[in-house]
Amino acid sequence: MKAVFRLFYYISILLTCVLAGVTFIGCLAGYISPYECMFASFVALFLPTLLLLNMGAVLYWAIRWRFWVFLPLLAVVANWGFLTRVIQLSNTASDLYVQTDSTASANYTQLVVATYNVDRFGSDHVARSCKEIASYMKTQEVDVMCFQEFGGNNDFTVDSIRTTLSEWTYSYIPIGSPDKDPLLQLAIFSRYPIRAQQLVTYPDSKNCSLWCDIDINGQVVRLFNNHLQTTAVSHNRRELEREFKIESGQGICRALSTLISGLRDNFKKRSVQANYLRHMVDVSPHPTLVCGDLNSLPSSYTYRQIIGTKLLDGFQTCGKGYMHTYRYLKRLLRIDYIFHTADFIGLEYFSPELEHSDHKPVLMRMKI
Repeated sequence: MKAVFRLFYYISILLTCVLAGVTFIGCLAGYISPYECMFASFVALFLPTLLLLNMGAVLYWAIRWRFWVFLPLLAVVANWGFLTRVIQLSNTASDLYVQTDSTASANYTQLVVATYNVDRFGSDHVARSCKEIASYMKTQEVDVMCFQEFGGNNDFTVDSIRTTLSEWTYSYIPIGSPDKDPLLQLAIFSRYPIRAQQLVTYPDSKNCSLWCDIDINGQVVRLFNNHLQTTAVSHNRRELEREFKIESGQGICRALSTLISGLRDNFKKRSVQANYLRHMVDVSPHPTLVCGDLNSLPSSYTYRQIIGTKLLDGFQTCGKGYMHTYRYLKRLLRIDYIFHTADFIGLEYFSPELEHSDHKPVLMRMKI
């Protein structure tokens, strides 16, 4: 029996070392392109789970009072940058703004921006989801709304959606080129005039981006709305659940193989899309906002590449609490964002618990 406990002890040490070593890669994954090292991209994807396992290891070794506790603890600390992108203990932005001179505030315009992957409003034939979303955005005094996976159906058409969202007078809903496969449609609705706009498509992808120049009381703001390469997580999750229910070992292996292969290809596609989006942001001549569903965690190459040196993460500038935007998979995924240049003063950043989609909306109040 003593030999068994000794073996378990050594296996625990080995597993702790492997777990901490893999987790250490997470703090570097954002700087490594999937074309250079695919393993780093997978580590970035599973980093929330890895950090939770490391915290479990910290607790285990702390109870046993062994110095191995420091290994998983260091792995967690090494990923502090990621943790601050999903957890903010306080929001000092509003307090700092209140403390500024009241006469200076007259030079600012308040702006409320929302981004929401609406999943085609749940293919709702009676417009309930769209009407409830419109009502919520109205109560929050949202000025500009960015939608991903926008679209109607035979009973509730795009024209009907426009009517439901008529309080936002200006809109841009590109339909894509007729010679291309149908896109996962984007849309922007705004209370302020849209002076220029352009759809941006990507090779071998139904995902896309767009930008609009919006005139906000004489100040032109360039807004990017993005839906980067889809992960197909929901579809693959349902397929895996189906195979587990029928207890098909071969089916489970096939579903896992499809999932891994799809993730690998999509990592590469998103990295190319992120590089191009980064270029468009860098050459923007106006104060810039970048919104949308990036299908990437804050630990990813995509996130790091888009942020670059010009953008700030709205959650880090004025958010509070724990931030996740995907409602499933144990609420571990933050994949929807609002980024901004330093021209904006963030006041509040939050993601309400609406149930009209597999995503939650993200809202940001700001001054410009």
